[in-house]
Parts: sequence; structure tokens; C-alpha cells
Amino acid sequence: MLQWAFCELRQVNEAMNKFPTGVLSDQQMSQMIMDGKILATYPIDDVQIQPASLDLRLGSVAYRVRASFLSGKNASVSDRLEIFKMHEMNLSDGAVLEKGCVYVVPLLETLRLPRDMSAAASAKSSIGRLDLLTRVITDNGVEFDRVPAGYCGPLYVEICPRSFSVVARMGQMLNQIIFRVGKTIISDQGLRQLHTQTPIVSGNAVISDGLAFSVDLKPRLSDLVGYRAKPHTGVIALDKIAYYDPEDYWEEVRTSEERIILDPGAFYILVSREAISIPPNCAAEMAPYLAMVGEFRVHYAGFFDPGFGHCTSGAGSRGVLEVRCHEAPFVLEHAQIVGRLIYEKMSEEPKQLYGSEIASNYQGQGLKLSKHFKTN
Repeated sequence: MLQWAFCELRQVNEAMNKFPTGVLSDQQMSQMIMDGKILATYPIDDVQIQPASLDLRLGSVAYRVRASFLSGKNASVSDRLEIFKMHEMNLSDGAVLEKGCVYVVPLLETLRLPRDMSAAASAKSSIGRLDLLTRVITDNGVEFDRVPAGYCGPLYVEICPRSFSVVARMGQMLNQIIFRVGKTIISDQGLRQLHTQTPIVSGNAVISDGLAFSVDLKPRLSDLVGYRAKPHTGVIALDKIAYYDPEDYWEEVRTSEERIILDPGAFYILVSREAISIPPNCAAEMAPYLAMVGEFRVHYAGFFDPGFGHCTSGAGSRGVLEVRCHEAPFVLEHAQIVGRLIYEKMSEEPKQLYGSEIASNYQGQGLKLSKHFKTN
């Protein structure tokens, strides 16, 4: 096991290596790896480095735990595992993570962040679309998916399959992490100026504490508006791509009334009405669930890399919405605002953008299931 006593000592010349304010780019993350600020049990592969995020890999063991938890200010995750773990599972050859259960997996990557740098994690797009709740936790952590400035230590991921049991194995990448220096959020005024220079959304831009987006329940070519996860299905192996028949796992949601009723506890895949664009000098994150828009959660995977939907024509790509309704049935209407996209400035433009250059799965997307399912 890696020893972290050296984390108490800071490099004398750390101030000379600071990055400009913003979200770190692919090249800057590569520099972090070279400088020993991002470490790993096994060498980090270039494929893990995205334009503005780093994919994180599962370690070799999963701990089945009694309940979800945070370590808290005065404890490590390993301390909590001693209290809450039920049994261990070897992920080297793959293991089934059962629907409705909670697991904690140490990640292969560890961090030694500078004092002025924080980080934030999120599920990858394909994982969110499987209703697989995955959240990164840290030692002395008081929030999920947030790594405080100057953090020095291991990373863990909590995994809770909600709709489908899955087969997971060591080395798979379920989560991604971004690194921030300083205040990165673009103000509403700055966002309006950005939209004037480079359109960031189709149609009128509704900007208030970020860019508002709404749901599309009136598609032009059919009455198919989404998918609902079936309650009883087989397992999904996370390494099988374009393998599963959607009909075995999903019910089609169709409507001609421009509205649907969300059932409590059900999970839906819907799509935004607007086409969204992330310019090369920006990254974006979906804002967390807001009670004021209704009793439902609108996303699990929240990061948008620079270049998502970006092209000279301004056509954009629509955002897929991962929706779970809470206590009461809820009527969702066409064009109803369901969330916000928070834009952040990059520390520098990345070398590669989201899209064909890095074999991105969801550029130019419409309503689309995860990459694990066959397409017609």
C-alpha cells in the first residue's frame, strides 16, 4: 500500500508550477502526472486523459457495505470500511454487483493536489445511462464527488446499481474527475457574451445562474420520447459494447400529448429540447437536482468536455437526461425547464477536443441509450 506521510511535506518550488485559473486541460493533466501530483498503482494510460477530465479505474477489490457513507472530517474511508463492510469481492476476473446493494471500491489513482487546486468527480456518460449510481469519496470527506484543495491521499468509489445488476472488473473506468484552479464558473454576463460570440445553445438562450435546458416531448419524426428501465432484467457486463438488445432492458416511452407522467422510483432516459455547444475554451457541468423544478433527479453524469456539440455551423448536440422520479407521480410537460448547465473557463484550450479525434461516443447525439446496447 502506498504510504502518504510525504504528503505533509510540500515542495518548496510548488508556487513556480501553478497553472492559470480554470479547469485543467489534457496537457496540464499530463504534466500533473509527470510531476507526481496524480499517481496510480498501475501506469496511467493515455486513453484515460480526456480534453478536460481524467477517467478513473477500479481497483482489484470491491467491499459490500451495509449502507452508503461519507468518511467525515476525522476519519479515513478504510476506518469506515472496518465498521460497515460485509464482505469482499475480487474484481480481477470480474464480479456481479447486485441491484440495490452498495459497494465501495478503491481506485487505482491517488492524488497529491497543490494547495490551490481542487477536484470534482462524476459518473461517465455511459454509466449514468445505466442508472448506476457511482460517487467518489475521499478520506476526511464531507461531500460526495468533491475533493478539497490540497487533498493528498487515495480515492474510492461508491457504487450502487439502481436498475440493473452489472458485471464489473478491475481497470474499468466508471468515473471521471476534473481539476480546478481558482474560481472557474463563468458569470451570467460572461455567458451571454460567450453566446453572442459563439452560440452555445440552439434557439433563445435562457441564462440565469447558468444555461437553462428543457425536455423534448415533441419529436419531429415520431412519438418516441424516451425509455424506461424494466424492473426485472438480466445482468449487464460493463465491458460488452453494442451487445445487448434494448427490448430486454427498456420499455419505449411514447406520447402524442406532449407530456408524460413519471412514476415514483422509475428510471427514464429522455433528451433535451435544446442542442448544446461547449466551445474549446470552456467546460460545463450539469447543476445538481433542484427541488424547484419538480420532484425528480435530472442527471447522474454531469461533465461536458470542451468541443461537445461544437462546430462552425453551431448545430450542437442535445443532452441526454437521466431522470428518476421521487416520492409522488409527476407530470412532465414538453419544453419544461428541468435543469441548468454551468459553464466554466478552461485554464488553457485542450490539445484534443471532444469528438471524432478521441472516438467520443455521444457527439451529435439525440435520444440515445448507453453504448452497451445495440442500435438499429
